[in-house]
Amino acid sequence: MLMLALSGMRTRWITFVGSFVALALGVGLIAATGLALAATFDAPERGPERFAAAPVVVRAADHLRVETPTGTRTKPLDHPGPVGPRTADRLAALGRTVEDRTFPADVTAARTGAGARDPRTDARGPRTGLDVAAARTGADARKSRPGQDAEARVGHPWPVAAAAPYRLTSGRAPAAPGEVVVTTRPDGAPLRTGDRVLVRTPAGNAPRTVVGTVAGRGFEDAVFFTDDEAARISPDIDALVVHADATAVRRALGPDSGLDVLTGHDRRRADPDPDRDARALVSVNALLGTAAGITLFVSAAVVASTFSFAVAQRRREFGLLRTAGATPGQIRRTVCAEAVLIGVLASAAGVWLGSGGAPLLVGRMTEAGLAPPWFALGDASWPLHTAFWTGVFVATAGALVSCHRAGRTAPTEALREAAVDSRVMPASRWVAAVLVLLAGLGLPALALAVDPGDLLGRKSYITRPMLLVVGCALLAPVLVRPVGRLLTWLPARLPGATGVLVRENTAAGVRRTAAVAAPVLITVALAATLTGTVATLEEARAVEVRTATTADFVVTSGQEGRPLAPAFEERARAVEGAVVSVSRSTAVTVLEEDTALVTSEARAVDPARLAAVSELPVTAGRLSDLDDDAIVVNEEWLTTRVGDRVTVWLGDGRKASLRIAAVLATGTGDNGVYVTRRNAGGAGVDRIDVKVAEGADRRAVAAALHTAGAATGTRVTTRAEWLAANGPGPDDPTRTGLRMILGIALLCTATALANTLVMATSDRVRDLAVLRLAGATAPQVLRLVAAEAVVAVGVGAVLGGVVAAVNLLVVWGALVLLGVMSAVVVPWGTLGLVVAAAALLAAVSAVLPASLALRTRPVELAGARE
Repeated sequence: MLMLALSGMRTRWITFVGSFVALALGVGLIAATGLALAATFDAPERGPERFAAAPVVVRAADHLRVETPTGTRTKPLDHPGPVGPRTADRLAALGRTVEDRTFPADVTAARTGAGARDPRTDARGPRTGLDVAAARTGADARKSRPGQDAEARVGHPWPVAAAAPYRLTSGRAPAAPGEVVVTTRPDGAPLRTGDRVLVRTPAGNAPRTVVGTVAGRGFEDAVFFTDDEAARISPDIDALVVHADATAVRRALGPDSGLDVLTGHDRRRADPDPDRDARALVSVNALLGTAAGITLFVSAAVVASTFSFAVAQRRREFGLLRTAGATPGQIRRTVCAEAVLIGVLASAAGVWLGSGGAPLLVGRMTEAGLAPPWFALGDASWPLHTAFWTGVFVATAGALVSCHRAGRTAPTEALREAAVDSRVMPASRWVAAVLVLLAGLGLPALALAVDPGDLLGRKSYITRPMLLVVGCALLAPVLVRPVGRLLTWLPARLPGATGVLVRENTAAGVRRTAAVAAPVLITVALAATLTGTVATLEEARAVEVRTATTADFVVTSGQEGRPLAPAFEERARAVEGAVVSVSRSTAVTVLEEDTALVTSEARAVDPARLAAVSELPVTAGRLSDLDDDAIVVNEEWLTTRVGDRVTVWLGDGRKASLRIAAVLATGTGDNGVYVTRRNAGGAGVDRIDVKVAEGADRRAVAAALHTAGAATGTRVTTRAEWLAANGPGPDDPTRTGLRMILGIALLCTATALANTLVMATSDRVRDLAVLRLAGATAPQVLRLVAAEAVVAVGVGAVLGGVVAAVNLLVVWGALVLLGVMSAVVVPWGTLGLVVAAAALLAAVSAVLPASLALRTRPVELAGARE
């Protein structure tokens, strides 16, 4: 059987080229994504950065720990508390201590040189920020973008710089108020000793003189103040460096102090955002896992479709073998041997491609911002072994059904001359198609009835279409004729025979049309479902935000975790005709079913002002009932009955029992929790919504707000500007990742499409010759071949569109059930490009072999035999 398989492959090599190339590409992509995926598992963990030279670091516990019947559960705290002054005094008796304070310190308006003028001084003498802002007209203030060019930095007291350690590269340490030391970096704005800068801190804007510089260490851009000035700006002690024995420190604090004593590698927990690497790797892991899964699915579908069509083309060949005495088992083993040989060769080539393409993949991901800049490949080899054997398995599994059908070929097939396909849907295929379609439709229907929110998750909307795609692909031989007749209804009624021939050839060559339509179906369904679902969810979130936010102006810091200047809040409240609502980002944690800690994003608001600037989707209760003893939850919570009390842990770890005042619709998942300022857990104001009061002058309010923003370095945006700035952009990581996944699917589809059409056209040389002998010219024959290929692509596009429509309707239904009334966004541009590219490729792949075949005399082709 092996020699027979080798002989068959050598004779019919065109039949196997597409399967080889598609499988090699699939294995190569799986190997490349697998190598990158393995790097996310073995990425080196960073050591301590900010406190690398500190012997002991004491800080408030940054994790909530709750004892449950199944063990201790932990969750990160949103706002860990400070180290108390009494604790600092007690630890000072053990050895030298250094108090660390961290606060925003943004640098703007740099002036270079020792003789540079104060940024808020001119020839007429010193001017306050209010004088500068007042000098502008309302129009100038609206055009300005205060704080836009500010360099975001963090402030620290100078004594803590030695804990990193930072070393002076120029100048000296700050010794008086108004003096600072700054970090420098190669890609940042050049700051030198003697520069005069404007530094914005929570205490306000003030000019400073750079008296020294230190080389940046990559994890932060810092501004160092004197110890006294840092304490004035930020009185709370965020961490304490203790030069003493760690055991003595723990003994002095006691077991229930609520403080962590960090030594060795644990000092990393006191670094800024210590979990940033883990979060980055989680997103990379999810993207690569999805890409590998899509690649495996598309490769398996393409290989199975190609082998099925190849077996259908060779039925006369198998009939001759049966006539010569071959048993059904020998036929099956021959086809299976061919599949294994193709699988081994293609998998080996794919592993070679993947090992060379993995560095390119990682480089592209880092350039596109999908992976952090430090992400690099490791030395794992298991992804290559996995990819190789996956390719062999896919090739073998894809040929199993074809093997069974090949073994059932009767000897009389050797005499078969009819071009019309028959028995294209055996009973087993009907059963499989019906079961898969029932699963593809039943599972979403069950989710709609039980948990609609589950359908909006990435794993759900990426994997759910696959069942429907497989079901439609299995039913393709049945669907080809009616869909093909629908697409050719108008061309068949036009003058000339081309339209009629296209219609009849499409209906007669069901297997050929289905083989061409299958990869197009997969690509169109995936492209429309993935991009359409993401766009629909983005539109739903935008509708939610537009509906919920009724303020005329929205002011944020523009940087996550940074509070707004208190001075702006004071000035905004003083604006006549402005209804000002301040809010804070925080979090609350609840223990669900005594087993799991679940943290929800929350906002701390003023209940009296909230209704004036927002319209939240309340399903029960009243927002006006929110007070210091209450909470507003959403329908995702286990307890949602108004008046019931829930036990929660606030952002700083405090435990509280709060009464449910109102319940919000779940929506897309962004409808969070609302509490009052008392339960904010120490969070600062990071958003201010301003509504122009009824009867007030909108222009006067806008001018006053912009004036206040200019004076405090705060950017004031209108509602429309804020909505536009917070919407998804064209280079959003999710969109970039989807483009990468769709590119993989398109690559496999293009290979399968080209190979199938080359196979089909090469097998129709006698049909083409008969057309020539009947009087058709060569251009007419080529136009006919191209039209048939385009119609087959159209069939696949229609079926793929139906699958996508079902999936998008499921998403829309889930949104409606969750209380979001938004439109379905159909990615017509993406679909048009995919279908147009597939049609062009199909036409070229069909016309090229046909044109080569037409170079031979029609009489010779008409008398040719296989």
